[in-house]
Amino acid sequence: MQRHSITPRNNWQAAVEKLGFGFHTADVPYWNENAYYEFSLSEVNKIEVATAELWGMCLEAVQYVIDQKLYHKFAIPDKAAAVIEKSWNDDVPAIYGRFDFGFDGTDLKLFEFNADTPTSLFEAGIVQWFWLQDFASHKDQFNSVHERLIDYWKYLKPYLHEGTLHFTCVKQSLEDLTTAEYMRDCAIQAGIPTKLVFIDDIGWNQEECEFVDLDDQEIKNIFKLYPWEWMVNEPFFDQLLLNPEVYWIEPAWKMILSNKAILPVLWKLYPNCPYILECYFEEENSLKDYVKKPIYSREGANISIVKNGQIIEETRGIYGKEGFICQKTFIIPRFDNKVPIIGSWIIGQQPSGMGIREDDSLITGNTSCFVPHLINN
Repeated sequence: MQRHSITPRNNWQAAVEKLGFGFHTADVPYWNENAYYEFSLSEVNKIEVATAELWGMCLEAVQYVIDQKLYHKFAIPDKAAAVIEKSWNDDVPAIYGRFDFGFDGTDLKLFEFNADTPTSLFEAGIVQWFWLQDFASHKDQFNSVHERLIDYWKYLKPYLHEGTLHFTCVKQSLEDLTTAEYMRDCAIQAGIPTKLVFIDDIGWNQEECEFVDLDDQEIKNIFKLYPWEWMVNEPFFDQLLLNPEVYWIEPAWKMILSNKAILPVLWKLYPNCPYILECYFEEENSLKDYVKKPIYSREGANISIVKNGQIIEETRGIYGKEGFICQKTFIIPRFDNKVPIIGSWIIGQQPSGMGIREDDSLITGNTSCFVPHLINN
């Protein structure tokens, strides 16, 4: 794995905006093509194998959490247990997730699994692919995101209720809207009728006991880029309990995997797995060097890096009241003073590509840059 500094394409902003990538720059550039990461084929194979194996372990871990009724460890309210178990027992499929890895050139370690509402999908599947066509079209990339999404929507189509598949996210986030619209575009290409409705605009028909959009059309199938842990604390969830037949994507059982409490469970179940870092719930922690993470957290908020019992780096935020986990520190080499995190996608049960985000800080946050990659084959 190597980082190479390069000159960006002329007028690259127009090139990515043409693809529909409207949030390439905020206070600082988010999309960064001043550099790229080069991987050997053997390194990519390692990432692919780890992604497939971890996905299998995660499914086993969900069954374990359900069997042992560990919902309290995940700060999941009792009223959500039945919804989780129904979706699991009905074998409601999941479309996607993103494993975040640290890689030191030899060992690959799982930092966390973004299993419910992962973003950077569009950047990984589309934006960096078109960058590669302009920069080095003779090279390859670990990237079958787009094809896998379309194929899996085709697979899911017979399982959906007859009619429209709605897509939803919050109004205020261009990043979320881009991700939801990209996912929707893939569903359209799979031959599924779709419709966008913002989560703020979803209504409830009390007489019919059903969710409706702004046109009073019943919502029977819905892809939501909106976290389950937010939904369970809203009146929305009580209405959801009254209509258990709605097909939610991602399904409710992803509530278990999208929670960092899954990390100590994975360590307990698979202590000899080379990809899993030693990890404990805070009250059980005996590590001296570790990263303390809230079980619910977004964009690197409320994370502390502890060495010999002393905090050496931390971020602020609004999370933590539900509890913390402590994960053994894993040192990633810096590349041009950047710390890269590998986001590896599982789509339709298969490893499907990756994206790299890097930061000056040890903690990947909201301002971390997305940097393209290629394979040196």
